[in-house]
Amino acid sequence: MVLGLIPARFASTRLPGKPLVDLGGISMIQRVVAQAQQANLARVVVATDDERILQHVREFGGEAVLTHPHHPSGTDRLWEAFQLLGSPPDVHCIVNIQGDEPFINPAQINALADLFADAATAPDIATLVKPVLTEEELFSPHLPKVVLNQRGHALYFSRHPLPYQRGRERAEWLAHHHYLRHLGLYAYKPAVLEQLTRLPVSPLEAAESLEQLRWLEAGFRIQCAETELEAFGIDTPEDAERARVRLGR
Repeated sequence: MVLGLIPARFASTRLPGKPLVDLGGISMIQRVVAQAQQANLARVVVATDDERILQHVREFGGEAVLTHPHHPSGTDRLWEAFQLLGSPPDVHCIVNIQGDEPFINPAQINALADLFADAATAPDIATLVKPVLTEEELFSPHLPKVVLNQRGHALYFSRHPLPYQRGRERAEWLAHHHYLRHLGLYAYKPAVLEQLTRLPVSPLEAAESLEQLRWLEAGFRIQCAETELEAFGIDTPEDAERARVRLGR
């Protein structure tokens, strides 16, 4: 059984109440839930820290649990949510679906869930990567990049382009390497998710402000699946307005 969990916090520095933002007459969190329900998931549950979000999700027919408001990361919120659901023993994979991506494609979720279909080959952790297409993407610190080994396991994540192209102008970098950027969609074995919540902040994580570096430093392998599909996260009022334009409203 694959369980989809959607962490949804009310507090947001740049867009307070983000999950409840109206996008063409439908809240952002309802759009995320609707997209996730089209994937091959046995169950989709919102993990929120706010009673307003909890009630809203239940009103539109979704499933939600109320978690502690002071979790240091979405990973910790997911683990509490899993426990609140009774730690279902038949769940072999938990997919962490970002609550601020109302256009997430179900195929992206399936790409990760499929990696866990065979227990003998299932990874501890899986995530999505996408080819970098523009110089703007490549050098944006807001779009983390990743380098992989030959088996598709992550070697390192960074806000800086990796690898560095010594002796070449920045405008030439894309022509000489297949750069990948990280999309914030994860899947885990339940037992691994529990272990991740016990790890302290690591030096690399503190330097880059990327939680997945904590996992790499602790020795976990992260399997990466490549997608051509774009991600559309909403962090600011301007992002929300672009989403409304995309919806034609």
